[in-house]
Amino acid sequence: MILVYGHGDDPPIERLLAALHTAGAQVQFLDIAALAQATLQLQVGPQGMAGELVVAGACTALADIRAVYARPLEPAVADQPEPAQKHALALHRQLVEWLDVAPARVVSRPAAMQANASKPLQAQWIGEAGFLVPPTLVTSDEAEVRAFRRTHGRVVFKSISGIRSIVTELDDTWLSRMHRLAQLPTQFQAHVPGVDVRVHVVGQQVLAAEITCTATDYRYAHRSGAAPQVVATTLPPAVAAQCVAMSQAMGLPLSGIDLRLRPDGQYVCFEVNPMPAFSYFEAESGLPIAAALAALLMDSA
Repeated sequence: MILVYGHGDDPPIERLLAALHTAGAQVQFLDIAALAQATLQLQVGPQGMAGELVVAGACTALADIRAVYARPLEPAVADQPEPAQKHALALHRQLVEWLDVAPARVVSRPAAMQANASKPLQAQWIGEAGFLVPPTLVTSDEAEVRAFRRTHGRVVFKSISGIRSIVTELDDTWLSRMHRLAQLPTQFQAHVPGVDVRVHVVGQQVLAAEITCTATDYRYAHRSGAAPQVVATTLPPAVAAQCVAMSQAMGLPLSGIDLRLRPDGQYVCFEVNPMPAFSYFEAESGLPIAAALAALLMDSA
């Protein structure tokens, strides 16, 4: 049995469920929006952990769940009655805790997904994995930012937390606002020329897409009228193996790795997304990411 946990209208969830259905997998889907109609009973004893998950009246023994794919985004319960809100939030927390200890293949465990909670820490891990990392400054000091820009010329900045932020180039207008940093430590990096490459590691499989775009952050290119071009590509074997090894070291069966191929042929790594929304890259490039993920889960089920 494969358990899929997430929002039913989330494109990665939709694509995975379709791939699992096509492959004939036995699946139990738990929609975060329907937590008020579900229960999880856990017992811990000498023989380990046991229990059952009940979804819409259907009971599944936890021992029968051999693989899990989870995108455990916080439930949106504001429009529900207070008892339903409390039940949904408590069940969500219970499920997240269970995912960290479940004797199943979990893609990915919540503890491992904390790898992106601190971008400076993750950058250290990326460097330890052997990838080049852009010169980086994390500071709340305006003078340090100005000195960093004088040294490197073109500089970009973004949030240091796991909360998604727009990568922005530090121009003169933004530089004039740097006095606000005193209350908001920020990560600055030297601009890296080249072509973006998004790598999805699924178990031992590497699926890469090359993105051509004029915008600083191709994810928000529409704001400036730009249109990213996303095509499937192939990494050099050594770089592909490096991506797999780094994902495994972070405890991530599935990861989205942001690389940039410099004009000199060297790859620079910016970050590793532990819960990638792979559906965009699959739709644009044709890469069979959902099918690869389905196969990985079915290999354990």
